[in-house]
Amino acid sequence: MKSDIHPTYKKTIFRCNCGNVLETYSTLGKEQRVEICSKCHPFFSGKERTVVDTAGRIEKFNRRYKRAS
Repeated sequence: MKSDIHPTYKKTIFRCNCGNVLETYSTLGKEQRVEICSKCHPFFSGKERTVVDTAGRIEKFNRRYKRAS
């Protein structure tokens, strides 16, 4: 096998908007922010979350594909 072709894994901290902090190793190597994690996602938590911004996601989709509302 060739040496020095794989990226280095660094300790990375992922912070969710709900306040959950996950420490893991990643090639990113710096602190990352995420909108939703397994602690607050409805599929994993079993609870409906009212904070999910569906209107914002629709607007973002329309801006990306330049659709008129």
